[in-house]
Amino acid sequence: MADAACKRHKLSSSSVVQEEEEEQSLLPGLPDHLAHHCLSRLPPRLLFAVCRQWRRLVYSPCFPPFLSLYAVVCPSDDGGASAEDDPIGFYTFDPLSAKWSPLPSPSPHTPLRSLLLRHPSFIARRLPVQSVAAGGHLVVLSATNHRLLPAFPRPLVFHPTSRSWRLGPPLRAPRRWCVAGSAGGVVVIASGVGTGYNTEVARSAERWDPAAPGAVWDRVAPVRKGRFSREAVEAVSSEGKLCMVNVRGRAAKEGAVYDVRSDRWEEMPAGMLEGWTGPAAAVEEGGPIYVVDEERGALKAYDWGAERWVVLAESERLIRAEQMAAGGGRACVVCDGGAAVVVVDVKSRPGRMWTVEPPSGKRVVAVHVLPRMCHGAVTVDGSAETT
Repeated sequence: MADAACKRHKLSSSSVVQEEEEEQSLLPGLPDHLAHHCLSRLPPRLLFAVCRQWRRLVYSPCFPPFLSLYAVVCPSDDGGASAEDDPIGFYTFDPLSAKWSPLPSPSPHTPLRSLLLRHPSFIARRLPVQSVAAGGHLVVLSATNHRLLPAFPRPLVFHPTSRSWRLGPPLRAPRRWCVAGSAGGVVVIASGVGTGYNTEVARSAERWDPAAPGAVWDRVAPVRKGRFSREAVEAVSSEGKLCMVNVRGRAAKEGAVYDVRSDRWEEMPAGMLEGWTGPAAAVEEGGPIYVVDEERGALKAYDWGAERWVVLAESERLIRAEQMAAGGGRACVVCDGGAAVVVVDVKSRPGRMWTVEPPSGKRVVAVHVLPRMCHGAVTVDGSAETT
């Protein structure tokens, strides 16, 4: 009896403390809307560490969103996936709490269930799933279905702020093993294979703005050569241009540069092509291109003025890097067959790095850097905002 009474007292005290925290203003003596303006200028990590009320503010829709890591994942070989699971899933890693959370599930009517990641005809490789970050959206563009055909006639789009999925407009030419990238919030897809290899599709390109209401896929200037359909190709945005190579690693390759503003394809500078020896990424808003040399484990940045690559960091952990994303002064590299994400602070010299383990039972297919998801509620100017 005494133990039960003690437990009730503790629960009651906890409830009282929580109610008092919720009733307190963000900053004593200031209206909440002014306190919000003051607190929004501080680093989210600092606010997260102070109190629950400020922590709720950090995740509210009215607080400037900090960047988080988003991952496309699949079951690991020993993950024990059931036949009911989708071949791929989506998670976000919160850098403040250092925890993975699954994204809301897309509609069951999306093509996810039909995706094929392995096939007996391709024993030595996984079939790619291509996705990009564009204008604050995660856009899944290309994959292969069980009939070895393009799985996405329309892109699958996630918006972190509204925590919602939607289907984009129909692609003019659904494709796989193609070029996929984004620049200035616009998604660009080019070359690749449709229902079969077709020269017209292999040289075609189209673009779409996921943030523009009612926008459709528009044709853009065709690729000069249809040699970008051998494997999944990442198009990386820098200096208002999308840069890409048609083969990964140190093998002989061809490069191309698409000028988004002038809708024109150009040759890749020789120095850039020579040093493009692994997965690449760049910050969507502009900045240098980062490449990981998958044999040396060296992270490099391209200097447009000098037309050369500069090594920022080197580590055995980066050897055999598979994919990467960049944002917020970090380069996030998928390594070890998707069993780890190595994060490199590109602002420090030498580049400080640490490892983020994937969600339990999962292997990382691709990562992207996007604004964090909203949740909870906060009162600003006397009105409650919720997601």
